[in-house]
Amino acid sequence: MATYGFLGLGIMGRNMAANLIKAGFDVMVWNRSPGKCTPLTDLGARQGSSPREVAAACDITFAMLADPAAAQEVFFGPEGVQKGIGGGRGYIDMSTVDDHTARSIAEAVSVCGGRFLEAPVSGTKKPAEDGTLIFLTAGNRDLYETASPALDKMGKKRLYLGDEVGQGARMKLVVNMIMGGMMAAFGEGMALAEKSGLSGEQVLDVLDAGAMANPMFRIKGGMLLQREFPASFPLKHMQKDLRLAVALGDELGQPLYCAAAVSETFKRARAAGYADQDFAAVSQVIQSNEMQH
Repeated sequence: MATYGFLGLGIMGRNMAANLIKAGFDVMVWNRSPGKCTPLTDLGARQGSSPREVAAACDITFAMLADPAAAQEVFFGPEGVQKGIGGGRGYIDMSTVDDHTARSIAEAVSVCGGRFLEAPVSGTKKPAEDGTLIFLTAGNRDLYETASPALDKMGKKRLYLGDEVGQGARMKLVVNMIMGGMMAAFGEGMALAEKSGLSGEQVLDVLDAGAMANPMFRIKGGMLLQREFPASFPLKHMQKDLRLAVALGDELGQPLYCAAAVSETFKRARAAGYADQDFAAVSQVIQSNEMQH
């Protein structure tokens, strides 16, 4: 039976790792803050002392990290995955990073004699809990097939986008760029409705009855009405993804007028103190006119 490592036990990672453990997989976990491993070791996981130890001990190691800097540190650091990967063992990075970061890690894994798959996810806290994430993968096809039983315990759908590493990262940035734009427009619409004396509940009813009905408006609408934003997907991560998407547009010569403006809106919300709240909190700087200051 294959052994699995899991690096990064934040909002997403801890739920994903828990689903693997509950499904009966042999899992070794690691987190920069060791205390976050305890709920998972209570479920039956083993705890590794470093990414290096986990990668050396497990057939396949998953990573779910905050951003490109964290992904690089966990892989290339003094006790990083690079020091432990090899012998055909697999490394699957599920973090949302830029395509350059994904390729640099993939190349290093190959040099070390390992196999690499990028697998950023579409979905937030609740899908991570429910095992209904969507995996956007690219890289080693054999590793994709070998890891499929584990991926299927964490998600409801997986796409293999080819062996060109970077395509998974690009797909994730496109998806999140669209989502961030939708949220900014939603916030502006709800703010305009409030200033017009319209009922927010009725606006949500109209949206949900027509062509614009979607799960995100349904879930986030309540947050906007109550002005409470418990983090399902932290705003700072959405702002990071928008920044990476705009940078990709610069690199490819693709104008992204809307995305650039939305990125600045999220940047302002992050500066206003909403970084660790749900990304729906961008509506607060829109409603309060903080954009003008």
